[in-house]
Amino acid sequence: MDVPELLEAASLLVPEAAATENDITLSDVWDYLVHEEWEVALGLLEELGDGHPLPLRFWETLAEAAEQMHLERSTVWCHWRCSEIRNGVIRADLTLLPAASARRQTPISGPGVLRPMWDIGNRSPSGAQAVNIARLWVENAPTLEPGGRAAVRLVPLVPSQWQHVQVGQQITMHEDSTVAGAATVLEVHAPEPAIPSS
Repeated sequence: MDVPELLEAASLLVPEAAATENDITLSDVWDYLVHEEWEVALGLLEELGDGHPLPLRFWETLAEAAEQMHLERSTVWCHWRCSEIRNGVIRADLTLLPAASARRQTPISGPGVLRPMWDIGNRSPSGAQAVNIARLWVENAPTLEPGGRAAVRLVPLVPSQWQHVQVGQQITMHEDSTVAGAATVLEVHAPEPAIPSS
């Protein structure tokens, strides 16, 4: 499919009554599609998807359209949203230790590059602390400086290890054996059940 077909297919997966906080609706998307403003239509569909739980196919279709339009940030974001649906997502309020107190001296890249370890309360068979890996996306910022604070999205590498994580829980981030930051869990969304292929 080409870009217009992909965007039309994605828009058909959005509930007609869906609207963003800014009152953007599916009607707005169709207006831009009719006028062949593909990039604007893609951006509006992303906004609608961020405000409503939409199926994996929606994000896969948007990712393909973004790839064809060579929109790197949108492509990465849509693939990230696919991974959230497959693996679940934990939103948290993260504060990094300041550079003077931690090994990290440089900012964290925002768009899902870092895969730190997290102490989420799991234990090894011997009873020692066990850490679990989750990719990290900094919301609304390209980076997070040492000592900085931001809302982040975590996608677990092994979702079953994160099933006990709850809103309000305190978790710590590690890039080595030392603590790199502390976070409070804001939201927990389990992975979507896999749909068997026909």
